[in-house]
Amino acid sequence: MSAQTSHYESDALPTETVDVVVIGGGAAGLNGALMLARSRRSVVVVDSGTPRNAPAAAMHGFVVLDGTPPSEILKRGRRQVREYGGRIVFGEVATAEPTAPSADGDLRFTISLTDGRTLTARRVLVATGLRDVLPKVPGLADHWGHSVVHCPYCHGWEVRDEPIGILATGPASVHHAWLFRQLTDDLIYFTRGTEVDADTRARFAARNIRIIETDVKEVVTEQGALAGVRLADGTFVGRRILAVATQTQARAEGLEGLKLPMEDLPDNMGRRFASAMAGATEIPGVWVAGNATDPTAQVGASAAAGALAGSHINALLATADTDAAHKTTR
Repeated sequence: MSAQTSHYESDALPTETVDVVVIGGGAAGLNGALMLARSRRSVVVVDSGTPRNAPAAAMHGFVVLDGTPPSEILKRGRRQVREYGGRIVFGEVATAEPTAPSADGDLRFTISLTDGRTLTARRVLVATGLRDVLPKVPGLADHWGHSVVHCPYCHGWEVRDEPIGILATGPASVHHAWLFRQLTDDLIYFTRGTEVDADTRARFAARNIRIIETDVKEVVTEQGALAGVRLADGTFVGRRILAVATQTQARAEGLEGLKLPMEDLPDNMGRRFASAMAGATEIPGVWVAGNATDPTAQVGASAAAGALAGSHINALLATADTDAAHKTTR
């Protein structure tokens, strides 16, 4: 699930080779670009304008910025990157792949956008984020980011004391139940065909968590608000909030040419880009940061990962620049 943000003014795509192209204009991408631009690196952020948290009214769990609308955070971030000479280009990547190195052997990558424009960069930071895949329950997606939530730290305080239902998607949903039980005394666990062992049932009983094993047929909306769920046998169960442990898929569209390694998440919960320290990947010259490699990272953690990756890229570029200068003076 993702939503398109309002279009904003896009910078011109440079014709010369830039130090770094950042693919993705969320917290990770913008903070990585900020670190690079402040180090006087030429950096271009390519932003599709479809952030994961666009449906949310506010971002939480990040000190100082807690309660700020996601769109406002991104607006400020773009402005700050530009203040240091970075460019923000509104567009979607069609292809990204290594190309012939420079005369001195430095890496080069070509990024093509869906509108036909191209860009050449020395290094690439992938910060495309992820896509939340919801269960195929009719009506569920209509309330995503409002009355249908996934993160107790992002939305928990706002849904406290409400009648909450956990729509199970797998083993991770049991842990989800413990976290949301901290927020309400009225919690129902809809198994949706998933197995609940005897020990978990006893623990649910100890915490007064009801279990409903009849399958959920649809989400019921009344006067525009989530009213509850209708079960396969026709029974209506009132709920104000539904919590879902989504399957998460790193956004990889257009990046196939980079051949970035990916790996499955535990319990069939999705796929992410594999990365090592500071977001480095097995592909020389390519880093990843944020939800594309760490699905559990909130805005603060994603921004921090972008900053770390940006500083790491700058450090290695500094070494490459020094090596090239040394070769020409020998």
